[in-house]
Amino acid sequence: TRMSFWSFKLSYYNEYKSYLSTMTQQAAVLQSCNNELVKCIEDLCNKRDTLQRDIISEEEEKAKLQNDIRVLSEKLAKINESLAKKITARNEYDKTISETETAYMKILESSQSLLHVLKKETVSLRTSPK
Repeated sequence: TRMSFWSFKLSYYNEYKSYLSTMTQQAAVLQSCNNELVKCIEDLCNKRDTLQRDIISEEEEKAKLQNDIRVLSEKLAKINESLAKKITARNEYDKTISETETAYMKILESSQSLLHVLKKETVSLRTSPK
């Protein structure tokens, strides 16, 4: 019985030692998994931070471009308004010039007719008896 007691104790010790070895191995595996998980989380956080910086940069660029578009749209509206006024004024000039040229041509024709009549009368007066 004494042998069986020591044998039992030795068997228990060996099982306990095996259990501790298994637990130590499991703890090492768990620690390794934990380290890998922490590294993966850190990598994800770094990628997220980089992405966030890119988002902020692009949002700033977007805001700048939207402002540029607003400024350019205002300039375009002013130029369109100015062009419309100038085109209307130019069309009025064209109308006035055309009307003036037409009136001038009528005056010129009348002057030529008058000159022709005057020359005829002058010739007639010269040839008439005195």
